[in-house]
Amino acid sequence: MKVAVVGATGLVGSMMIKILEERNFPVTEFIPVASEKSVGTKVTFKGNIYEVIGIEAAIALAPELAIFSAGGSVSLAYAEKFAAVGTVVIDNSSAWRMHENIKLIVPEVNGDVIQTSDKIIANPNCSTIQMVMVLHPLHKAFHIKRVVISTYQSVTGTGAKAVKQLMEERSGKTASDAAYPYQIDLNVIPQIDVFLDNDYTKEEMKMVLETKKIMQDESLKLTATAVRIPVMGGHSESVNIEFEKPFEVDNIKKILSTSAGVIVEDDVAARVYPMPLFAQNKDEVFVGRIRRDESIDNGLNMWIVADNLRKGAATNAIQIAELMLKKGFLKPKHK
Repeated sequence: MKVAVVGATGLVGSMMIKILEERNFPVTEFIPVASEKSVGTKVTFKGNIYEVIGIEAAIALAPELAIFSAGGSVSLAYAEKFAAVGTVVIDNSSAWRMHENIKLIVPEVNGDVIQTSDKIIANPNCSTIQMVMVLHPLHKAFHIKRVVISTYQSVTGTGAKAVKQLMEERSGKTASDAAYPYQIDLNVIPQIDVFLDNDYTKEEMKMVLETKKIMQDESLKLTATAVRIPVMGGHSESVNIEFEKPFEVDNIKKILSTSAGVIVEDDVAARVYPMPLFAQNKDEVFVGRIRRDESIDNGLNMWIVADNLRKGAATNAIQIAELMLKKGFLKPKHK
């Protein structure tokens, strides 16, 4: 199977390559793709060295699968061109997520909605993915009325430029090419992406709108504050939920502990709780600090952590491809 990774030289693209290797995805021809300035750059896949090619050249090769992580403008310009030559596109940008006819998929939550006619599939926002992994099984059991989210997001979510800024500041240097308008080391920045007319950021509204679409419930009420913090390894979220139905905390833990892709780390006596330090390089979503919100009826607090480059981006995209293979919607067309 011909597989193209578009944006192969970026943080998420590099992780996609790594996870294709780790999960032994059936790649017979690997096609690394990037912008014109990166054409000719070398990348390694399964011990072999490949030369990065341009996107038009990749379309001409008509791969069965193209996994995009090259930004929204690239996705809007080229995803349909790949689809026109029979390629299934899984896109990690925000470009297609809220299009009415494009599926927004977290396999453990709504993988059943994928059809053979879907040629462009959107990968959700990293913060949304880890949250719906936890919300979905609880919504089925107790029906969620309202969710209040505060995020604590890794600099890796911004990209290599942000990681470089943090490391330069940490070593006492002035950032040579800052990704943020303020110092990030020894600081938190309560802005992720641009501000919208309602004074929420685009990142905050992504979490609200994407969650409703993935969970197929427009009645859900959500509000979010997204914050960038000077860590790497993963995104953390403080999530407060109000249910329609009463619950027992032990039952919440039992439901989550049996949910695919979710690991409960909750032993306050032993100081066991999720942290990005330990979530890094793992594909699961970790949840802890599970406790009743005593200020409202049927209220619950929890703390959710996941590696934003893996389950929050690359792993989820490749799990979508694996699901399509299993369903028979993604088939080799080259002999």
